[in-house]
Amino acid sequence: MSETGTAAERPRGRRGAARERLLAAASRRFYADGVTATGIDAITTEAGVAKMSLYNNFSSKADLVRAYLDARHEEWLELYRRRLEGARDGRGGVLAVFDAYADHAAFAYEHGFRGCGLLNAAAELPAGDEGRSVVRRHKEEVESLLAGHVGEILPGRPEEARAIAEHLAFLLEGAMARAGLEGGGTRVRHARAMASDLLERL
Repeated sequence: MSETGTAAERPRGRRGAARERLLAAASRRFYADGVTATGIDAITTEAGVAKMSLYNNFSSKADLVRAYLDARHEEWLELYRRRLEGARDGRGGVLAVFDAYADHAAFAYEHGFRGCGLLNAAAELPAGDEGRSVVRRHKEEVESLLAGHVGEILPGRPEEARAIAEHLAFLLEGAMARAGLEGGGTRVRHARAMASDLLERL
């Protein structure tokens, strides 16, 4: 590699590293303290970068919030994919969705588990904010995944599969809300057991 190429890549590498530090710091602060209560200074201080570095990587705090929401969605998808590796059938696929949420609840959070980080953020954002659309798409994707797995259990019955998937999505979201209030994943584990029992009766 030429010296010119090395020098050209070095600034991009530094920017990439700063972006990751900023996003990691924002993720911790947004989840622990809330989006509205977390200022730019708190994020840059925790990330150990200058304020200008934030604006070199994100056009605004709103842009950083959207990046945080996208990152949490991808984080959940990775947990789901890992769980799905052990699923042998549609029932296992449904339970992989619940297990991925339980895995999120089991993370070591600074102030303990506070529920779904996506919904927590959406509750702070105004109607029409793009971040709320990110959260809605995540929840729709989760329900779609459930519908696909239930469809494996009920081949040729797509309407029934979608209805059951909606039921399961409501069960999961309700469990996450209670789990967030209680600060632990017990309700999510209970919801998983309920989902398993429902699937056994199909």
